[in-house]
Amino acid sequence: MRLNENTQIIGKNVILVPYELKHVVKYHKWMRSRELQKLTASEPLTLEEEYEMQRTWRRDEDKCTFLILCRKTYETTGDEIKALIGDTNLFLHPKEESGEELAEIEIMIAEPEMRGKGFGWESVLLMLKYGLKYLNIQKFVAKIGMDNTISIKMFQKIQFEEVTRSKVFQEVTLARYVTEEWLKWLDKQVLLIIKAYDKN
Repeated sequence: MRLNENTQIIGKNVILVPYELKHVVKYHKWMRSRELQKLTASEPLTLEEEYEMQRTWRRDEDKCTFLILCRKTYETTGDEIKALIGDTNLFLHPKEESGEELAEIEIMIAEPEMRGKGFGWESVLLMLKYGLKYLNIQKFVAKIGMDNTISIKMFQKIQFEEVTRSKVFQEVTLARYVTEEWLKWLDKQVLLIIKAYDKN
């Protein structure tokens, strides 16, 4: 998506940056992992195909992708590649019959040692806020493998609710309509992140 090609979002522990050509080799290395292929329901790509995928994500107006940097690592080294730990995406769907803008959100913390430290939580909150402000999303969905209980619990904590469970695809779909009450809750969570950043 061209909209975010020059955008950087800074949080307490993460920095979200656009997916650029310089990131492709590390991203490709991640996606050779069978664990990540299973968690993201992805097929392995050649390096050439990964470069083409990056170009597609940059071009297509129905895909919004940010890579996740560990802020501490980046500020210590100044090296985006060393600081890369995962990605978060919004896939825009055609409007529902009600006319609501719908987006599917994804999160991946690719570096095993960076999991369980709140990076995914913070990245998802920042991505939700971006989707609301710049893409006018009115409903979010998350599709998660049934055995990925950590991710399911995280989205439930963000007040997503389970709507379907597919035994065929071994997948749970959770959804969150944008309501005034939920917006207040989300703003409060994001404010905590921003305040923590401002203190540093």
